Amino acid sequence: MKVDRYHRQSRVAVIGQAGQNRLAASRVLLIGCGALGTVIAEQLVRGGVGWLRIADRDLVELTNLQRQVLFDEADAAESIPKAIAAKRRLSVINSTLPIDPQVLDVNATNIEMLCGLTDRQTPVDLILDGTDNAAIRYLINDVSVKHGIPWVYGACVGTEGRVAAVVPGVGPCLRCLFEAPPPAGSLATCDTAGVLASVAAMVASMQVVYALKFLMGEAKKGHLPLWSLDPWAGRIRAVSTEGGRREDCPCCGKKQFEFLEANQIDLMARLCGRQSVQILPAKKVTLNLMDVGQQLELVGKVERKPYFLRCQLTDPAGIGLTVFPDGRVLVHGMEDTARAKSICARFLAI
Repeated sequence: MKVDRYHRQSRVAVIGQAGQNRLAASRVLLIGCGALGTVIAEQLVRGGVGWLRIADRDLVELTNLQRQVLFDEADAAESIPKAIAAKRRLSVINSTLPIDPQVLDVNATNIEMLCGLTDRQTPVDLILDGTDNAAIRYLINDVSVKHGIPWVYGACVGTEGRVAAVVPGVGPCLRCLFEAPPPAGSLATCDTAGVLASVAAMVASMQVVYALKFLMGEAKKGHLPLWSLDPWAGRIRAVSTEGGRREDCPCCGKKQFEFLEANQIDLMARLCGRQSVQILPAKKVTLNLMDVGQQLELVGKVERKPYFLRCQLTDPAGIGLTVFPDGRVLVHGMEDTARAKSICARFLAI
């Protein structure tokens, strides 16, 4: 009998060959490819998921290497977009699996496209949360409930982590459990409190277990608990979500998708711990980086990369720009969002 690469997994009783076949036919969207996302992506690709889309806005940095397992020093030195670097590594691990990297900021204008719900695409079967942003999780929750796509939430900071699953129409959604995002600055982040790589790996691995249960059709048979863990303190706890679904929930109860259907998109965001501000275009654009580079060469030193360009401005000194083809701009060297927007308008007419 021929033994294939998934032989050890398909021999697991709860999976079997039928489950392996279901996994091979599945389509998954992973939002965020950092500490959680890199572990999730690698386990799914090694396990034989059928198709994987990875959406992430960031570039690989040296500080990522402590916990983001798909990246190396060469990726950081070249400032490769995380989604692209992840595909390169994953394609070496499993060359038979289609991987679709998307270098963009996930927001209300593009999340339905990423889920395969527009442009005659095939919808994804599952969304996995690899982000470090509470607002994006509520956006994921909206698109999940609206379109009936399950998703798996994961978060970690310091030595603690949490994992939860949302099965639309079966159990509680994120807003049943936590009605609103926490106020800005109220929670510790990886920049302020750090994170242990081993904790991120544990959380991500538990997310993958839930992902497999979804893709095998097991998750719809009952309520999945919310897991809370602190391995440093020797604590792991399962919190039942049965009965947690609320009829008055703004999202799954009243079908109000305020994060997905917001009239105003947050076009500016401070990037915590980076002395940078992200500016998004007010409408969908596609920039010709060659033309943009020629303009910026008049006002600073330009460095061209395959997926973006950088410019260190001569005046004001100490300010840099990173420009992406989708019109997204990172303004480095400041945290003043109004001034960052002014600089984009001045040098890029954005």
